[in-house]
Amino acid sequence: MPPAFPERAAWGTASSLRAWQQQALEAYFRTEAGPRDFLTVATPGAGKTTFALRLARELLDRRAIAAITVVCPTEHLKRQWAESAARVGIKIDPEFKNSQGRVGKDFVGVAVTYAQVAAHPALHRGRTENRKTLVILDEVHHAGDGLSWGDAIRESFEPAARRLSLSGTPFRTDINPIPFVLYEEGPDGIRRSRADYTYGYGPALADGVVRPVIFLAYAGEMRWRTRAGDEITATLGQPLTQDQTAQAWRAALDPKGDWIRQVIKAADRRLTEVRRAMPDAGAMAIASDHETARAYAKMIRELTGQRVTVVLSDDPGASKKIKQFGESDERWLVAVRMVSEGVDIPRLAVGVYATSTSTPLFFAQAIGRFVRARRRGETASVFLPSVPTLMGHAAEMETERDHVLDRPVREDGLDDDLIAEANRRDDSPDVGEELPFETVEASAQFDRVLYDGGEFGMQAAPGSVEEEDFLGIPGLLEPDQVTALLRKRQAEQMAAQRRAKTGDPRADRAEAGDGEQRTAAEDLHALRKELNGLVGAWNHRTGQPHGVIHTELRRTCGGPPAAQASAEDIRRRIAKIREWATRRRD
Repeated sequence: MPPAFPERAAWGTASSLRAWQQQALEAYFRTEAGPRDFLTVATPGAGKTTFALRLARELLDRRAIAAITVVCPTEHLKRQWAESAARVGIKIDPEFKNSQGRVGKDFVGVAVTYAQVAAHPALHRGRTENRKTLVILDEVHHAGDGLSWGDAIRESFEPAARRLSLSGTPFRTDINPIPFVLYEEGPDGIRRSRADYTYGYGPALADGVVRPVIFLAYAGEMRWRTRAGDEITATLGQPLTQDQTAQAWRAALDPKGDWIRQVIKAADRRLTEVRRAMPDAGAMAIASDHETARAYAKMIRELTGQRVTVVLSDDPGASKKIKQFGESDERWLVAVRMVSEGVDIPRLAVGVYATSTSTPLFFAQAIGRFVRARRRGETASVFLPSVPTLMGHAAEMETERDHVLDRPVREDGLDDDLIAEANRRDDSPDVGEELPFETVEASAQFDRVLYDGGEFGMQAAPGSVEEEDFLGIPGLLEPDQVTALLRKRQAEQMAAQRRAKTGDPRADRAEAGDGEQRTAAEDLHALRKELNGLVGAWNHRTGQPHGVIHTELRRTCGGPPAAQASAEDIRRRIAKIREWATRRRD
């Protein structure tokens, strides 16, 4: 076994590792030399950078390596890695260009992007061959973004002395294998990636390393005019076809409609509440494109009267803006994709998911921007449309996923390109002169809260007392306190609703067989609540996370995630979990 890791005063606070980071280091050095390839999967916000740099420092001290190459997705992350490395005495050049060829004498290594490597793999292979190099592949799933990128990464770093692959989300929706990741075939004949060390959201939440996330979902009525000139109305949050969902989603996010304005206003009210406990808490809206991001920023300035930082992917000053925002106490940041992955702004506590991107990978990375905990009791609040795909992702935050090969591109939900395709497609073979997609009306309605595998709240109008009950949840609570408060407020709302229906101020429960006919949506809502209550009870009885229980019910009974499941799907799961409870008692 290797010697214990000595504390080095020069490393400052970086020498103090979290339990998972220490365990991952011990897993790496199970043998004296350590492995050539090692895949660490740790939930966003857990501290993958700190772990990687501690390992790099150890390998340098053991003379197992002489140089370091960090490969990451964006230009901003190159600088972020260099700054973190400097704090532990490792000098990395984030400004290295392919045209330089050689690394400056003052640096032990470089930070480059995946695109930079793909542009000149022979150069990076030569650098890797010349010195014993540790290659750190940050968010390694990017190496599977296309065959050309994967081939370039493989060619460049095949000669590396050591390779450390990092990811917060090791799953993808395509079937391109990721270089230097080991895949194993399971009993079902499907190959899945195998991580050498995994630290998921559930354990990180239990350890207080990340914040719990409160998802606030908003539905609403959308009306739009298609390219064919037809006017269509649909209610977001109700069962719709994929095409209808795509277009209703687009209408909701349209800055010309009221939906996004009402949701941003609600998020700003939530931010005000959170800042009572976290005075520097910030909010971020993630937009689909540059034009929309600017429109959202203008909207927020009008609502708050305060400055808004806008970060666009083609802005040469993006890194500086992100850093300035992170060190300030400004309220709002609006960004497109570049702030959704790896960027560290610990004070971000409120988010608006205002993008049409729907893959599990992007969703998890985006939510990861809000979960980095600074002290116990902090919570994250994320506002999002009531779209089945997003509801499914939110409900399964605790579920562990692997990068799976040999499967269809998508098993359910929306493809990333579906919204764009729906907006491009003619709605009739004989449309004459085409009209652009036009949002006619888009209004928001508070739908529900998703938290810890459960659903809470009843539909309510923006600005109502019912909505305020959930926006006003204190920003500093332990996870079990959040659950208890959500249950209490839901019970109060349901009691108030029953009193309003019956006219009986003493009515504390619904009268059975009162002859009132409920809609299918109400029935489904009630079934989901019943299922989530049973899952909560099973969680208390067994200690299994809610997400794991939901996943096992889905595996046993079939059907899509709970947020997309039909009433019959949920009835089967209710029957199954009751069957489990009966067997356990016996």
